Amino acid sequence: MTRHLAPDLPPATPDDATDDTTDDTTDGTTDGIADGISDESADGLPDLLHPVPAADRFGVTDLLIEATSDLGTRPGRLLMTLAGTILGIGALVATIGFAQTTAGQLSKQFDAFAATQIVASPAQAHTADGDSVNTSALPWDAVQRMERLAGIEQAALISEVSLPEGTVTAVPVNDPSAPGTVPPRIFAASAGLVDALEGTVRYGRLFDAGHDQRQDRVAVLGERLAGRLGITRVDSQPSIFVNGIPYAVVGVFGDVQQRAELLDSVVIPTGAARKDFGLTAPGEVQARIVIGAGPQVAEQAALALSPDAPEAVTVAAPQGRSDLAESVQADVNLIFVVLSVVVLLAGGVGIANVTMLSVMERTGEIGLRRAIGATRRQIAAQFVTESVIIGLLGGLLGATTGVFAVIAISMAQQWTPVTHPLVAVGGALLGAIVGLAAGSLPARRATRIEPVVALRGT
Repeated sequence: MTRHLAPDLPPATPDDATDDTTDDTTDGTTDGIADGISDESADGLPDLLHPVPAADRFGVTDLLIEATSDLGTRPGRLLMTLAGTILGIGALVATIGFAQTTAGQLSKQFDAFAATQIVASPAQAHTADGDSVNTSALPWDAVQRMERLAGIEQAALISEVSLPEGTVTAVPVNDPSAPGTVPPRIFAASAGLVDALEGTVRYGRLFDAGHDQRQDRVAVLGERLAGRLGITRVDSQPSIFVNGIPYAVVGVFGDVQQRAELLDSVVIPTGAARKDFGLTAPGEVQARIVIGAGPQVAEQAALALSPDAPEAVTVAAPQGRSDLAESVQADVNLIFVVLSVVVLLAGGVGIANVTMLSVMERTGEIGLRRAIGATRRQIAAQFVTESVIIGLLGGLLGATTGVFAVIAISMAQQWTPVTHPLVAVGGALLGAIVGLAAGSLPARRATRIEPVVALRGT
């Protein structure tokens, strides 16, 4: 067997072996991979290594999941927590709705009477004795002048007839032994007074313009005076005696809320009062106007009745409908809103208590999350979001309950429900704000929990 001997070489040292290996690896592997990556990138292929930026991987979706995961685990507690907010928001929305509805009903009542009435009378001055005297007089054609104005639906003259020693009886014989009674007031009026006051005829009829022009001795009675005089029907042509002068009663009227004193009075035509009792000038003009025309008619009526001296006529007119509605609504809202805020604060305290209890029960969970990297801000955001969701849910249910309560009660009372849509939307948002405020303190307490302490106590 022939043996081949290798040529004599210097012995290898460990350092030489290490250097060779390192060089081979570096040259054959590292440089090759680097060259390969470089070549592939140059060829347009995607890089094999991508740098991962440091970022917070706890997003909004994760926050909502964490905040809502604990809500459904205790439905009983959730309902009790929502009850305070529902009652508070529901009471707030309902009371504002009731205030708006009540203001609307009061405005209707006002519009039915006061807002449709205007009175024009001569200006007055005070004497040294403290008495009031007229400084001017209204014209006898004041009704025609007033009815030419836009907004006037019906006008009538009315004047009180002064009878210092006069009597009004239903029998012609004066009994001296009869107990003395205060005679009723007597008013002279033009045709259409009861219509201008929106009154009603109980029985009989009212005198007309023909009676006034002919100075006929006819009269209409207020229903309370007719009852005292025992006049319950007019088909038998009853008469009353005014200062001994007979007047035929042609009708009985009622429902004159603006001049309630007429229900206890006798009303005769102006022509008869001028003839029998020396009436020298009209007392005032009563007119029914269109709703909302008060300010305009008040300014024009003085010019129509006294063009040369409008300041000599005093006109009492109602304010605009919007002014009254705003005034009534502001007064009613103030009381109801204060009560609602008190109830709403009670609901906010309930949310705060439940959120604080939840923080105490979940101390271990908070410590574990802090130990694996959750920040204080993430812990606070979780509990604040949970409180906001509870408040928003309570606000939605409360606003819905309040609106339905206003509709139900209005239908039962045959009212027109009035609720502004922004009130319901604002109620829901207010619930979320209350939840935000109520959850701030418990969330702050949760951020102060140290991971070591929390995990040690579990």
